[in-house]
Amino acid sequence: MEDAIARYLAPRLGADDVSVTNLLRIPGGASRETWMFDAAWTEHGEPRTAAFVLRKDPPASLLETDREAEYAFYSAFWGSDVPVPRMRWLENDPSILGGPFFIMDRILGCESSTARIIAPPYTAAHAQLADNMYRILAAIATFDWRGTPIERVARIPTPETAWQVELDHWERILTEQELSPQPIMRAAIRWLRASPPPPAVRISVVHGDYRVGNFLYREDGSIHGIVDWEMAHLGDPLEDLAWSFNQSWHWARDGRPGGIVDRETAIATWERYSGIPVDRDALHWWEVFSHVKCQGIWVTGARSFQEGRTNELILPMVAYSLINAQDQYLLRTLGRLP
Repeated sequence: MEDAIARYLAPRLGADDVSVTNLLRIPGGASRETWMFDAAWTEHGEPRTAAFVLRKDPPASLLETDREAEYAFYSAFWGSDVPVPRMRWLENDPSILGGPFFIMDRILGCESSTARIIAPPYTAAHAQLADNMYRILAAIATFDWRGTPIERVARIPTPETAWQVELDHWERILTEQELSPQPIMRAAIRWLRASPPPPAVRISVVHGDYRVGNFLYREDGSIHGIVDWEMAHLGDPLEDLAWSFNQSWHWARDGRPGGIVDRETAIATWERYSGIPVDRDALHWWEVFSHVKCQGIWVTGARSFQEGRTNELILPMVAYSLINAQDQYLLRTLGRLP
């Protein structure tokens, strides 16, 4: 694979001596294989090196997403108040590496671990990390996406239909992917349809998986990259805020979103930076929805493994540990469990 990447990079870097080393697959990620590597080459007689990340379509995953859309969302935010890696090349030819892929610059000197962020020395920076996390989320919500690559790839709902578009999408995934009945999630879907939220205040970029674990941070509490945009779309900005509160991401198991901030502080921070008041009933609707969406992801991974389309053990492990737990999280959100 190193040689194949080197051959791919040679004409794009304008060099015939490209070498690729330190190729390593990064664990995690819902819908892409993520690899990091170093490249070296000669440019105008001078040695050059660079660190890259490659995101490649796998044989099966936790969900099916559009790599061109992901690339477009990343590209749109480059140079904005939302820190993202610089995109380099998008390749749709599967014959080069066994699947379509794209390559981006690697942001160095950062951590992304959900385990490390809840332990020293990062615990001392939780207040700053939380402030930056929800400041950046507010910047995503208020970003002017018109005229950017996003407009070319994304479906544009109306404020009145944003909730229905997403609920229809994830109900369809649950129906197609479930291996056994999901009665609690079906009840949640009935509740969601019977109690729709008010129209979105605005149609914004929705990252789709905004949470602790999908940004690159440092010990001083700074955040240098928002990653994993595979579920990005246009919709109600409260969807992202609610998703960040889902109990699946309470890494410290202490009730704090992401294990770094209490819920009310997070809401107040987002409101202050975005200028958008949070309708608590609408936020509650999106929190209930977030459990349906999570379950759609978990059952997709389980089916992929059961059907033999992948031997990635992370998929059945996630399904085993979270499908029943997600039902409990949902019931707790609805006030049916303490």
